[in-house]
Amino acid sequence: MSETCTPDEMEIRELISRQFECLNWSPDEDADWDGLVDGFVAGATLFGAKRPASPQTPEEFAERMKALRDNQGVLEFAEKGICCEVFVIGNVAIAAAGCEMTENQTDVTRDISCFLLVKNPEGWRVAAQGWDYVDDIPAAFSAAGLTD
Repeated sequence: MSETCTPDEMEIRELISRQFECLNWSPDEDADWDGLVDGFVAGATLFGAKRPASPQTPEEFAERMKALRDNQGVLEFAEKGICCEVFVIGNVAIAAAGCEMTENQTDVTRDISCFLLVKNPEGWRVAAQGWDYVDDIPAAFSAAGLTD
């Protein structure tokens, strides 16, 4: 993280990091589903990598992830933030964050999420999020003109 981060940028980076941390589970410990959903404003919309794009609420996304755990054999899931760029303009911000996901300690995928964030009296929250899979997070950031 850059030493020149503003308090808003730091809060957003921490929010995104918490979002990633909330989606970790193992046979002995469940994900923090409430913490995940709490990071979004009411009415937030998420768009996963699958096409055609289909909007979902944070609650629907959490239910889909629970179904992966309960019905599709993803007994362990670890999500780790790799890098993040944040741009704040008043009470709105955009961020791009690279993430590495490991399923059942073997299957590794990477994605980049783009976030639209808004600042409310209680702090920053995600208003919209979309993501797509990438092979190489630093190369994708570089190709997009972003650096971390």
